[in-house]
Parts: sequence; C-alpha cells; structure tokens
Amino acid sequence: MSNNKVLIVEDEADVRLGYHVLLKANRYDTFFAVDGVTAISEARKHQPDLIILDLGLPAGDGFTVLERFQANTYLSMIPVIVVSARNLHENKERALRGGARAFVQKPWSDEILLAIIAKLIAPGELSLSQVNYGQRLKDIGGFRAQNSESIGD
Repeated sequence: MSNNKVLIVEDEADVRLGYHVLLKANRYDTFFAVDGVTAISEARKHQPDLIILDLGLPAGDGFTVLERFQANTYLSMIPVIVVSARNLHENKERALRGGARAFVQKPWSDEILLAIIAKLIAPGELSLSQVNYGQRLKDIGGFRAQNSESIGD
C-alpha cells in the first residue's frame, strides 16, 4: 500500500523542511505550496489525503485558501490542519468555523501533530489518493459529517 500524501502549504523554507523530515520519517509523502495561489493547484495535482495550512502566506492568506478549498467539492473533503503562531484564540475559532478539522499552534509538538494527522487519516482505511475520484465524492460525503469534531481543543 502506498504512503498517505500530505500537502504542506507553508512559505518558510525551514518550516517546510521540518514538516518534511517529520512526516517522511513517519512514512508520509509530502508535497509543498509556498503561497495561496499555488495551494489550490498543488492540491488538485497531488490529491493529498491531508493538508497542513499555514495562515501567514503571501498571495492570499490561509483563511482565503481555506475558503477556496471549502468552495471546491473535491478539495472540501480533504481534512485541513491549520497551523499558526498568531492570535491563538481568534484564529483557532475562525479556522474551525471555516472548515479546518484541527488547529495547531506554532511551535508545534511533533507528537501532537502526528497524533492529529493519524486521527484524521484513519489507519486501515483507503487513503483519499487510493480511491477513484467519482467513488471518492460518493463515499467521502459521509466522512466529513461523521468526523467533524474539533481535534485542536
């Protein structure tokens, strides 16, 4: 079985590298977008199983990107973890209202981030990238409704 795919939307190279090392060591394949504009195209191209989204991005902040993900039938089904170092309470509430499945404050704990990822990408189930597109839209509609809890509390 292939590794789960994670799209990391982060503009800082050192932070991207940190995610990559952590996730690769835990058998996740990583792909990257460095701004709001490329986040959508990279998500469509790589069909990730999960997206890690920074809020402070050039060319459209993370909230704008989250809105665009939610407006797209396919992309809205992909779990998003929002990560930010700014204004914890306000950003967390806004991100979760906007469709994020979890919120993690920077600097993150590797153990907590990995636990959230594991919970959002259920082991033993087919990953999003392993299900054909038509079947994915049919089957995953229930996934979002059943698992809409806030993991970042």
